[in-house]
Amino acid sequence: MPVHTSESSQGNRGKGVGLGLALASALAFGGSGVAAKPLIEAGLDPLHVVWLRVAGAALVMLPLAVRHRALVRRRPALLTGFGLLAVAGVQACYFAALSRIPVGVALLVEYLAPALVLGWVRFVQRRPVSRAAALGVVLAAGGLACVVEVWSGLSFDALGLLLALGAACCQVGYFVLSDQGSEAGDQAPDPLGVIAYGLLVGAAVLTVVARPWSMDWSVLAGSADMNGTAVPAVALLAWIVLVATVVAYITGVVSVRRLSPQVAGVVACLEAVIATVLAWVLLGEHLSAPQVLGGAVVLIGAFIAQSSTPAKGSAEPVATGGAERELSARGTAA
Repeated sequence: MPVHTSESSQGNRGKGVGLGLALASALAFGGSGVAAKPLIEAGLDPLHVVWLRVAGAALVMLPLAVRHRALVRRRPALLTGFGLLAVAGVQACYFAALSRIPVGVALLVEYLAPALVLGWVRFVQRRPVSRAAALGVVLAAGGLACVVEVWSGLSFDALGLLLALGAACCQVGYFVLSDQGSEAGDQAPDPLGVIAYGLLVGAAVLTVVARPWSMDWSVLAGSADMNGTAVPAVALLAWIVLVATVVAYITGVVSVRRLSPQVAGVVACLEAVIATVLAWVLLGEHLSAPQVLGGAVVLIGAFIAQSSTPAKGSAEPVATGGAERELSARGTAA
C-alpha cells in the first residue's frame, strides 16, 4: 500500500507539472499574435514575420542542434516530419488561410486539431477514447466558436477552408510527433534536439516560401504602434522569437510527453482564449459577452479532458493520458 501511494503521488505530481507546462506553452503561443500584429501593421508581410520568428528561434537553438547531432542519424524521419508539419506546415497553412477567410474562422478550424488527434488515436492507433476526453473536445470547440465569434463574417471559401484544415492537420502532427519516443526510456529522442532540428528544417522551408530577401528590413530599426504606445520593433521580434517560439515549443513538447497528445491538445485550445484576452488588454480589442462565455467553456472543456487521465495501472481507456512518462535526462545527447 505505501508503494502504491508513493507511485500515485508521483503520478499526480508529474501530471500537475505536465499541465503547468501545457498552460505555459498556451500562454507563450497565445502572445505571438499580439506582438506580431504591430509588426505587420508597421509594414512587414505576415510571411516575413513568420520567417523571422522561425529563423530567429532556429539560430537560438543552433547550439543544441550541434549537441544533439546524433539525432540526424538516428531519427531523420522524426526531425524532418517535425520541421515540415509542426513548424513550417502550421505557420504557412494558417497564414495562407488568412488571405482567403476571416481570422476567426481560420483559428476555429485550426483548433479542431484536438478532435482530429482523438480520431488519430481511435481509428489509426486503434486505442479507446474516454467519453470525458471526447466531451472536453466538444466543449472546447464550442467555446472556441464563441471566442472567435465565427458567426461574424463567415465566408465559405473552399480553398481557404482547406488551408485552415491543413493547418489543423499539421498541428495534429505537432502533438503526435512530440509524443514519439516518450515511452522509450533512455532511448527517447531528446525533446530539445527534436525542436532544434525541427526549427532548422522549418526555417529552410519557409525561406523558400517567404523569400526574405524581398523584406523591408528597415521596419525592424524603427518602432511599432501597440494601442497608442510606440514599442521598438526589435523588442517585439525578440518576444516572438524567444518566448512565443523557443519557450512555447519547449514547454509544449515536454507537456505532450508528460500528458498525452490528446490531453495536451485540448489544453492548447486555451491559446485562443489567451490570445483574445491579451489583444483586449494590449491592443484594445475588447471582448464581447459571447467571447467571455466562450472562454469559460474552453476552460471547462480543457479541465474535463485533463482531469480524466487514469492512474497508473488503471484499466480505463489509455487515450485520456495514461501514466506519467519520465523523460530521459540524457536523451540522445552526442
